[in-house]
Amino acid sequence: MIHQNEMASPQTVPTPVTSPKVWFITGASRGFGRVWAEAALKRGDKVAATARKLESIADLTEKYGENVLTLELDVTRPEQAKTAVEQAHAHFGRLDIVLNNAGYSLVGTIEEASAEDIRALYETNVIGPVSVIQAALPLLRKQGGGHIIGTSSNLGHVTLPVIGYYCSSKWAFEAIHESLAAEVKSFGINVTIIEPGAYATEFGSQESLKFSQGLDIYTDFKQEFFGSLTNMERGDPNATPEAIFSVVDAENPPLRFFLGSHCLPWVRQVYAERLATWEAWETVSNSAQG
Repeated sequence: MIHQNEMASPQTVPTPVTSPKVWFITGASRGFGRVWAEAALKRGDKVAATARKLESIADLTEKYGENVLTLELDVTRPEQAKTAVEQAHAHFGRLDIVLNNAGYSLVGTIEEASAEDIRALYETNVIGPVSVIQAALPLLRKQGGGHIIGTSSNLGHVTLPVIGYYCSSKWAFEAIHESLAAEVKSFGINVTIIEPGAYATEFGSQESLKFSQGLDIYTDFKQEFFGSLTNMERGDPNATPEAIFSVVDAENPPLRFFLGSHCLPWVRQVYAERLATWEAWETVSNSAQG
C-alpha cells in the first residue's frame, strides 16, 4: 500500500510561495523550533510560536512585531493545546502549517527506566503532539486544507542503546503520522514527518534530557556508549531552513523527509540487515501459515 506521496520524486520543484504562510510551532524556544520559527518570520511568514515558558520566546515579539504571536503551551495539557491552536487560528485567520516540534529524550537502559519516566516521555513525545493535531484538524478541514508536520528522528527507523525509550517514542510518532496521512488526505491536508540526524542543537542540553536512576551494572556500558558519541559529526541547524521550506512549499510534499546526509545510508544498511534476516527465516515463517 502506497501512502501519501511516499513515492514522490525528490526532484519535485516546490511551487512558488504566493502569500505568507501561517505557522503554528510547538517547542519554539530553542533547537529546531527556534531556528525554523525565526527563519519563517525572516522570509515574511507569520508564526504562532509556543513554549512552556512564555518569557523564553518573548524576544520574538520585539523582533518581528505583529507577524508573530507568542503563546504559552505545555503539550502535556490537552486543553491548553486546544486553546492555543484555536487562539492562533483566530488571530491569523488560518493555519497553513502545524508543526509539532516539542520533545525530549529519556536517557537510561530498558531496565533502568521507571514506568513513571516512560509515561512522562510518552506524554510529551506522543500524546502531546496528538493533542495538537486533534485540536487543529477541525480547523484545517473547515479552511479546506493545511500541512501537519512532525519532528521525528532517524531514530524513528533505527535504534540506539541507552535511549531506547526515546527511539520507541519516535517509532510510535511515525506510525501515528503515517496513519493520519491516509485518514486526512481527502480533506486536502498533507502530512510530513521530518527525520533529522544528529545536529548541534540544544537537544543534548539538560533541559532536553531526563536521566533515569542508574544501575551500577550498566555504568561501563553507558560510559562506552557516550564515548562513542563524542566524535560524532553533527549537522548545522542553521543550514536546515531552506530544506524545510522546500518541503512546505512543495505541491506534493513527501510523507517522510530525512534531514541531513547521514540518515539514508544508516537506514539503508539497517533495512538490508532486516530483510536478510526475514528472508533467511522465510521458510520457517511460511510453515506457520497453516
